Amino acid sequence: MMAGRLHLFLLTFAALAACALSPSFSAADPSKYPEYVQQKLPDEIKAEFISVDELVADIKAGKKPVIIDVRSAEEFREVHILGAVSAPIGEFNYYLASMPKDRPLVLY
Repeated sequence: MMAGRLHLFLLTFAALAACALSPSFSAADPSKYPEYVQQKLPDEIKAEFISVDELVADIKAGKKPVIIDVRSAEEFREVHILGAVSAPIGEFNYYLASMPKDRPLVLY
């Protein structure tokens, strides 16, 4: 179960990390993302980087990802995506236990 949640975490982090890239985004460079995502993962977990367009298409197709803002609480208070929840990356493991297991997790 934890492996599935971590997989969803990585998938969604990758999707929203793409927001910081130019609109011509074609492939993510993992070296540009926090160490948390670059850590050695179990073989059954594969990080997936997706574009914002892919995320939008998934939402339009009826998928209901949990959108998670991993910036600081202060940054979240200033501005965040409507419906996003705050889970600062430094404390993410604490929040992971309360995340839904049946929905993709999209982190930015």
